[in-house]
Amino acid sequence: DDPNHALTVEDILTWEKIHGRVPAGCFAALRTDMYKDWDNNPEKFKRQPFPAWSLEAIKFLYENRGIVANGHESMDTDTTDDMKSETWLLRHGHWQIEVMANLDKVPAKGALIVVAWPKPKNGLGFPVRAFAILP
Repeated sequence: DDPNHALTVEDILTWEKIHGRVPAGCFAALRTDMYKDWDNNPEKFKRQPFPAWSLEAIKFLYENRGIVANGHESMDTDTTDDMKSETWLLRHGHWQIEVMANLDKVPAKGALIVVAWPKPKNGLGFPVRAFAILP
């Protein structure tokens, strides 16, 4: 409901009460439905801040739940000026997918994500093709 909410550890624990523990080895995606703004209102998509991950949530998922990667619909991982969450995960060798779409069409758990990307030399970022195989 809050367009500027940063996902918290409490949010994750609430999700787990409904869906079960986040499984080790999984990809965790933050669904905000922000992608729906792309065609209808591009200026809204560029807003600052936007729904994102908190550093505590990112650390919890990697360190306590053992996820292997994360993704989100926004253009950045978090809303802090110094990009705390993004800096932490990249410095720890983790990868993420930004500007995801159609997460509302994927179940809360149980789908398989397939990701294909080029391997650019010394690249900072690049487009990927990601799709879900539904259970």
